[in-house]
Amino acid sequence: MAALVSLAACGGGADQVEDTTTDAAVQGRPETPEVEVTRPAGPTLTSIRSRGHLNCGIHPGLVGFSYTDNRGRWRGFDIDFCRATAAAVLGDPNAVRFVPVTNDQRFPALEEGRVDVLWRNTSRTLSRDGSGFDFPGTNYFDGQGFLVRRNLDLSSATELNGARVCVQAGSTSELNVADWFRVHGLTYTPVVVASETAARTAYAREDCDALTADVSALAAARTTLSDPRAHVILPDVISREPLGPAVREGDDQWADIVRWTLNALILAEALDVTQENIDQMVEETRNPEIRRLLGVEGHVGRPLGLNDTWARQAISAAGNYGEIFERNVGTESALDLSRGLNALWTAQPAGLMYAAPIR
Repeated sequence: MAALVSLAACGGGADQVEDTTTDAAVQGRPETPEVEVTRPAGPTLTSIRSRGHLNCGIHPGLVGFSYTDNRGRWRGFDIDFCRATAAAVLGDPNAVRFVPVTNDQRFPALEEGRVDVLWRNTSRTLSRDGSGFDFPGTNYFDGQGFLVRRNLDLSSATELNGARVCVQAGSTSELNVADWFRVHGLTYTPVVVASETAARTAYAREDCDALTADVSALAAARTTLSDPRAHVILPDVISREPLGPAVREGDDQWADIVRWTLNALILAEALDVTQENIDQMVEETRNPEIRRLLGVEGHVGRPLGLNDTWARQAISAAGNYGEIFERNVGTESALDLSRGLNALWTAQPAGLMYAAPIR
């Protein structure tokens, strides 16, 4: 006899759903091993369900990643991941409160519980990982570079000896640029300012000869200048910046939910599941990996304490990883950034995006 599985603590869906695994095996489809107990809700998931929305820490304003449109609606690469997370957990991509936080505010906001997750171009480093925070994955592989005026006719950052360099205080960029000039035996004058906005403003006023930050942030900054074509990003990339979500340490379930939401969006691209075809896939696909991803079989929500359609809800809300990238920062956007390292590992040329199996 098929078992009845309670979903009351899993978020969304009916109170009971029939487990048809045994019937499927009888009909000749592969039988999925049973997971006997649905994972209980941990403190973060419980709080989110109680208040009815996700608190998502975001950048106050970065073109392509986190910004408000002319109607005041938040948009961008990181914003789409916030919405996907809310959809996975609560079944509603709009059940999210966006909390803008500066560099200095982001980790205190997370530590104090004012936000549940940072989806905010934040680099994973040893000191941060060892200071009470977890980094469940990387949604953007970046690196630090330099933006300069085209009329300086520079071809390499090694030509910046003696230059004035604008950099944001308290950022990994401030530390990286000091290391880079030291390693190369070059001198520079740091123009340290409080925020990314202040750094862009100082550069636009010509208070410095170069602006240094992650390449993605430089691409965004260039779009805000009066003549973007008059500025160029030098080819040198002086650091590795794996950007991704951050959560408080100590709630493994919540870290797993954020990790697997990101992974599901990457896997959806690898399996050609899109916002447009997802309903058709649910009805027609016979691919067992897609069926598990979309919650048609396999009870993939139980290990996370969610309903079985959590990944389907996330993909429906924001699209797969490739759709999110292209729409916000890729060829369909003002930033026009190439996929580069953020391409799937199966792409030509290969990137670093790799989807772990959902099973």
